[in-house]
Amino acid sequence: MVLLACSATANAQWKPVGDRIKTQWAETIDPNNVLPEYPRPIMQRDEWMNLNGLWNYAIRPKGESCPTEFDGQILVPFAVESSLSGVGKTVGADKELWYERYFELPRSWRYQHVLLNFGAVDWQADVWINDSLVCSHQGGYTAFSTDISRFLFKKGQQKIVVRVWDPTDKGTQPRGKQVSNPNGIWYSSVTGIWQTVWLEPVFQNYFKNVRLTPDIDRHLLLVESDPARPEEHDEMYVTVYEGKKKVAWGKSVNGKYTLVKMPEQLHLWSPDDPFLYTVKVELKEDKITIDSYMSYAAMRKVSIADDANGIRRLFLNDKPLFMFGPLDQGWWPDGLYTAPTDEALRYDIEQTKALGFNMIRKHVKVEPARWYTHCDQLGILVWQDMPSGDGTKQWITDRYYEGDELQRTPQSERQYRQEWMTIMSQRHSNPSIVVWVPFNEAWGQFKTRQIAEATKRADVTRLVNPASGGNFFKVGDILDIHHYPNPEINLTDPDRATVLGEYGGLGLPVEGHLWNPDGNWGYVKFKSGDEVTDEYVKYIDQLKSLQSTGCSAAVYTQTTDVETEVNGLMTYDRKVVKLNADRVREANQSLIRGY
Repeated sequence: MVLLACSATANAQWKPVGDRIKTQWAETIDPNNVLPEYPRPIMQRDEWMNLNGLWNYAIRPKGESCPTEFDGQILVPFAVESSLSGVGKTVGADKELWYERYFELPRSWRYQHVLLNFGAVDWQADVWINDSLVCSHQGGYTAFSTDISRFLFKKGQQKIVVRVWDPTDKGTQPRGKQVSNPNGIWYSSVTGIWQTVWLEPVFQNYFKNVRLTPDIDRHLLLVESDPARPEEHDEMYVTVYEGKKKVAWGKSVNGKYTLVKMPEQLHLWSPDDPFLYTVKVELKEDKITIDSYMSYAAMRKVSIADDANGIRRLFLNDKPLFMFGPLDQGWWPDGLYTAPTDEALRYDIEQTKALGFNMIRKHVKVEPARWYTHCDQLGILVWQDMPSGDGTKQWITDRYYEGDELQRTPQSERQYRQEWMTIMSQRHSNPSIVVWVPFNEAWGQFKTRQIAEATKRADVTRLVNPASGGNFFKVGDILDIHHYPNPEINLTDPDRATVLGEYGGLGLPVEGHLWNPDGNWGYVKFKSGDEVTDEYVKYIDQLKSLQSTGCSAAVYTQTTDVETEVNGLMTYDRKVVKLNADRVREANQSLIRGY
């Protein structure tokens, strides 16, 4: 890895702002070495340069030209509203956020092409290199990349400028739980660069992406990876390893896809045994390797089928499995959308696993690529929501309701479809993801049948939960009911798996660990961890009775407190597990294993 040389005075120039609670990891941040891990482990190249760190920033009225003077420095990749950015300011729909920094390339990169990569920028970004506009992007949850080679100087300093506009809830774009005036279940706005920015040297022809699809029935692994400049004589070589042992390989001409015959004795992936094969992918021209990357793959299958009693259930690797986990918002008191460190990012998943869950519902947010790799490695199933946006319609749960959907504008519909398809494409190779969730509780829900069917066409290997707790249409693989606080199912479907997509919300404010000491909110509130634990275990017993009548999965609200919402298993700063961990783990495991 190539590291940038940062100013020796960086520590003196940066510090977290505000007096809100913070996680323990906030204290360990070095502005010279922010989130130094390779940001895209599913497609990892050897050589790269991290551009995280201190950048100049300015907030200016929308439509103004690039500022000649900046307001100060911001720590990338933390959103400008966050404490860890060192700024802590709100931008709003009538202003734009500008970034600027300088960098130098290693001499060894001089005759190669250079890719500039952004993990995510919320929401609209325009990027200049040495005063030339090189790309524009819309979508707060999707990565983007561009070849900047022809805009670079032959030597010396290079300048990068980024302009960001984010209307938050004043626009129709996907935004999840961000609002201009946070309260209750709605949280702070997040504007700007919130995932890692990095550079990679490549040859003129290189792999742009990766798409790994397992097929355990036919013992096949499909590897798709598009060359930037396809040539008829391109060859793709794929080598699969079990540990250090080579167990399979394949090649294809024209670089379109490779179908690899896997061993007869497959090592299947599951929450109890999250085994990953190592995969090396090479692009060759005239037998010479011009690009390569390391990846990994899991052989696993998710499906729905009838159990021995004729009830539709969720299956993993052709066996019924009760999927049970928390609703995970993915927010941080110090970094908002961005975890302070990679250790922190992994911590929530480790705690979820330690509490005996086997699944996480990632709620109206998409995480950085490393989060999904941690789920792949630790063995946690993921239900992935599409971040909500635009307006809402009445939420109806007592019957199928096929009429009153949101009427989106063509622009709003385009924004949704484009980002949702890109999210699914960019996360396709992560085996932990088993369910796609296009809509939540009628938030922005529109053309449900079309969207559910388009989701299934885009990925036939996963299940589609068309509207978690939303307006119900008889489409997709799952019927998803929400019921607070106790678990209850008031609607079933013999043709789809029935799940309890949200319940719980047992609130417990913990003094000294509150975002706002006054005005905290919970579905129901308790005074002690023992009281919450007693109620939690009682709900588990109720879930067991629902299992026998058809419930195939459940989601408890929620992993952590978030801002003024105190429904978490942990406090917002992750310093306190509020329930009795041993009793929770025992109850959770009895629910899953007794299925």
